[in-house]
Amino acid sequence: MAGDDQMDLFNLSGAADSPSDIDPELIPTDAKVPIPPGTYTSMEQIKVHCNQCYRCDLGKTRTNAVVGRGNPNADLMIIGEGPGQNEDETGLPFVGKAGQLLDKILASVELTEADIFISNIVKCRPPGNRTPTQDEMDACRPYLLEQIRMVDPKIIMLSGASAVKGLVGDKRGITKIRGEWLEWEGRLCMPVFHPAYLLRNQSRERGSPKWLMWQDIQTIRAKLDELQ
Repeated sequence: MAGDDQMDLFNLSGAADSPSDIDPELIPTDAKVPIPPGTYTSMEQIKVHCNQCYRCDLGKTRTNAVVGRGNPNADLMIIGEGPGQNEDETGLPFVGKAGQLLDKILASVELTEADIFISNIVKCRPPGNRTPTQDEMDACRPYLLEQIRMVDPKIIMLSGASAVKGLVGDKRGITKIRGEWLEWEGRLCMPVFHPAYLLRNQSRERGSPKWLMWQDIQTIRAKLDELQ
């Protein structure tokens, strides 16, 4: 995203804004309050704010904000779309059936929770597990940008179309964009199918979503090995 676009997103009045210029107590209450880089120094601080957050209406219906799990210094960061019921209840991302499948996919290329950090475009569950709206993604995006800054991953795996749209702004369908390396803010990003989509498409035939996911995770693993 271009610098000007990022300024517009954060509704900054000028480039001089810094964490010291912002009252942190206002951040969770109003999406117009910016979250400049360097606002947070730990995932726990973000978790506290997300559980108090009403920057969009999702805060009214959540049980727990779902901030992340895994290694906060991982080389691979995985960004999903939004929490489901299991995640809302536990406060952890990707712990339901889709999460269990994701863990199996990662294990197939010898990646464990110690090798990854997982988060979502939005930290609160959309009612009925619907797709997050653009306003919801925009309100939550500054938290995610702080997470990316702190983790500083070599590769970001974007799981599902909302993750792609919410972070890099690409609105193409996931079937058209998956498996294609994207560069965003100097980082390599790989769009892939969301595990929930794979659960609805059980075929393992050549060219099927599961077969394509196997190709994509191998590509990601190979690039990780190259960069490390």
